[in-house]
Amino acid sequence: MDAGGSIFNAMLQEFDGAARLLGLDPGIWKILTHPKRQITVSCPIQMDNGEIEVFTGYRVQYNITLGPAKGGIRYHPGVTLDEVTALAAWMTWKCAVAHIPFGGGKGGVICDPTRLSRRELEALTRRYVAEIIDAIGPEKDVPAPDVNTNDQIMAWVMDTYSMHVGHTATAVVTGKPVEMGGSLGRREATGRGVMIVTREAAKHLGFDVKGARVAVQGFGNVGSVSADLLARAGAKIVAVTDWKGGVSNEKGLDIPKMLDYAKQHKTIDGFPGGDPIDNAKLFGLDVEVLVPAALENQITMENAPQIRAKIVSEGANGPTTPEAHRYLHEHGVFVIPDILANAGGVTTSYFEWVQDRHGYFWQEDEVNQRLERKMCEAFDAVLNTSLRYKTDLRTGAYIVAISRVATVTKMRGMYA
Repeated sequence: MDAGGSIFNAMLQEFDGAARLLGLDPGIWKILTHPKRQITVSCPIQMDNGEIEVFTGYRVQYNITLGPAKGGIRYHPGVTLDEVTALAAWMTWKCAVAHIPFGGGKGGVICDPTRLSRRELEALTRRYVAEIIDAIGPEKDVPAPDVNTNDQIMAWVMDTYSMHVGHTATAVVTGKPVEMGGSLGRREATGRGVMIVTREAAKHLGFDVKGARVAVQGFGNVGSVSADLLARAGAKIVAVTDWKGGVSNEKGLDIPKMLDYAKQHKTIDGFPGGDPIDNAKLFGLDVEVLVPAALENQITMENAPQIRAKIVSEGANGPTTPEAHRYLHEHGVFVIPDILANAGGVTTSYFEWVQDRHGYFWQEDEVNQRLERKMCEAFDAVLNTSLRYKTDLRTGAYIVAISRVATVTKMRGMYA
C-alpha cells in the first residue's frame, strides 16, 4: 500500500515513534502495519426517480488479534479506502488502550446522505450490509455509528443481518436504540470519558477541576456532554463555539440553558448568556482546560503558540496536527490524546455488546460506574507508561496499545 502523503501515513508516523521506543520485534512491526482485510463492494440502488445508482462501500478489518473488529460506518462523499484503513488502525489502538477485547475495524460508503431520501438511505444501508454480510457478526466484526450515521441506521444494519442469519442478532452492531438492545449511557459515554480523564489529569498536575476554567470547541454530542459533565463536576465553562459561532462569559456559561437553546436553534450562535467569540479567539483564552471536540486538524502550528491552557483534552479524533502536538508538549501543555480521551464511546459500545450477548441489561448508574473504572485504569496505564519512557501521553498511549497487541500476537504464534 502506498502510504505517501496519506491519512494512513499519518497513523504510521505515530505508530513508528512508539514502536521504536518499545523496541518492537521487526516481524511483529510488519504484521501491525498491514491491514488484515480490506473489502470493497458495489451497492446498486434503485433511486426514487426509478434510476439505478451504484455506490461504493468499504469495510476494513485492520487487526483482530484481541477480538472481533470494532468500528463505525460513515456515509460521506469524501470517504476513501485510505481513510477507512487509517481509521480502522486507530480503532485497533483505541480498543487496546481501553483494554477491551476488540480489534479495529471501520466502514464507509461514498455518498452524500443529505441528498438521499429516507427510503434511499435504508435501501443503501441494507444493500451495503448484504454485500459485507460474510465478514461481519457478533464474533467477527461489530459495526457502530460514525459520521452521518445514527441509531436508526444501526437498527437497519441489525435487521438486515438478522434476516440473513434467520434469528434476531442484537450483538452484531452497537449504538442501537435502547428499545432493541442499545445500552443506557451510550450517548453520553464519549463526553463522560473526556470528563473523567480531564479530572484525572488535573489531579496529576496538582489542581482541582472544581473551579477550573474550561473552553470547549464543538457543541455536538461529545462537546455538549463534556461541557455539561465538567460543569457538574464544578468546572467553570467560560467559552463554547460550534459550526456557526460561539459565546464566552468569564463568570461561566449556564450549560443547561445552552443545551436547551442548542436543541431549539441547532446552534449556540446568539445564545444570550455571554459575548460572541470565534474559534480563533477561543484557542487563545486564558483557561486551565481546552477541549477540542469538533473536527480534525483544528490545532495547528498557526494557533498552537497562542494556547495558554494547561490541559488539552482531545474529544474529537485527530484535532491536533503532529507538529502542533510536538510544540504543545515541548511548551509544557498536557495533551490527553484522542485514543485515550474519547475512548469512552467504544468502551460503552463494548458494554452494549456484552449486554446483548448475555441478554441481561444494566442500570445506567452501573454502566457509568464501569466506564469510570475503565477510563481511570486506561489513564493510569498511559500516564505511568509515558513517565517511564519519558515521553508525551500520545506516544505513551501507543506504547500501551502496541505492546498489548504485540504480546498477544507473539503468544498466538504464526499460523501457516
